[in-house]
Amino acid sequence: MLRDFVALAAGTIFGLGLAVSQMINPAKILGFLDVAGAWDPSLAFVMLGAVAVSGVAFRLVLRRPAPRLAEAFQLPTAEDIDARLLGGASVFGIGWGLAGFCPGPAVAALSLGNIKIVVFVIAMLIGMVLYALITGPRPAGARAA
Repeated sequence: MLRDFVALAAGTIFGLGLAVSQMINPAKILGFLDVAGAWDPSLAFVMLGAVAVSGVAFRLVLRRPAPRLAEAFQLPTAEDIDARLLGGASVFGIGWGLAGFCPGPAVAALSLGNIKIVVFVIAMLIGMVLYALITGPRPAGARAA
């Protein structure tokens, strides 16, 4: 129960951060990607802030023997750059560039009630289901990437 509450609180704070930084506005994202036109660098500052905070947080948290709400840390172990990674990154980037949304900001933007955002999130969920159907069940204990 506490773990679920902490996850909800963290997601809410993340969503509020996206809203305050206007990263739920596709025009801000597309402005950042428009390097040949009216480039908007604000996304770069949001990313730099996130990298700085997470860098410090990871160093502090990983000094602990285990997380507070889990048995052990679950850190990525894969180090290879393979076709699956490149394909996923490409699909993500193309979708981000076309729509101006990635999953986190899209879910946070649902609160705006815009039908285009609702359609995007529904399409994203359909894509997730199709991926799961195509790739089959994950091994026991595996987590979604």
